[in-house]
Amino acid sequence: QAQLVESGGGLVQAGGSLRLACAASGSTFSTYVTGWFRQAPGKEREFVAAIRWSGGSTYDYADSVKGRFTLSRDNAKNTVYLQMNSLKPEDTAIYYCAAGRLGPTSVTAARFYDYWGQGTQVTVSS
Repeated sequence: QAQLVESGGGLVQAGGSLRLACAASGSTFSTYVTGWFRQAPGKEREFVAAIRWSGGSTYDYADSVKGRFTLSRDNAKNTVYLQMNSLKPEDTAIYYCAAGRLGPTSVTAARFYDYWGQGTQVTVSS
């Protein structure tokens, strides 16, 4: 059974940066799609970014984070990172890591992911 553990959340001022990490155990995720989603209070879970393998790594980002958030992967550590720069108060949410074997047209949909982490809180103050 695969497990995902997020870390790196916290409180930061607007304009600041955080780096989230998603460490996988129980399976090798180098060929899985690994995605990040977030959920703010009273809102539905939304797609943030995903990294998938298709010969080389391919990245997908939500429009709201393009140019500010960057994904990377360390296969040796079975870990995916989400570097978040120029943070805004509207980025405040619980951030979840997810993984699964899904096609490129499904990466933005939470229902297609098989494994989920417990979430890490990101709070951006104005």
